[in-house]
Amino acid sequence: MTLQQLKYAIEVAGKGSMSEAAKNLFISQPSLSSAIKDLEKEIGITIFTRTNKGIILSIEGVEFIGYARQVVEQTELLEQKYLNAKPSKQKFMVSTQHYSFAVNAFVSLIKEYGFDEYEFTLKETKTYEIIDDVKNLRSEIGILYISCTARCR
Repeated sequence: MTLQQLKYAIEVAGKGSMSEAAKNLFISQPSLSSAIKDLEKEIGITIFTRTNKGIILSIEGVEFIGYARQVVEQTELLEQKYLNAKPSKQKFMVSTQHYSFAVNAFVSLIKEYGFDEYEFTLKETKTYEIIDDVKNLRSEIGILYISCTARCR
């Protein structure tokens, strides 16, 4: 089963006629008919019931066309997002507690590399979330600071 066959089946279902669908698809009617027969044979159901007045969807065909439309729509969304889009920027996220030295270092990093290739994010959060962000690859860097009190020495 190919995406092209799904598009053909959707067009035939919409037109109710192989010859009308073939005109819209810019292919010959025998080629379209053959593609639909191959699809029906491959999936093991009859999508269209052929009559002397044209073709109609079978009960199984109604369900199949519903799924086919979803697949084609999702494919179009993927193409719009990834084929027609500019290359996405790399994401760079730093998780830290609220420290002015971390913010200053982050600003320096942005100034050095700019916004052309990277999308920078600074997340101020709690210690366990910093560790979790780095562990689960949400952040590239986690900044933790432990101050030494009299007990450390």
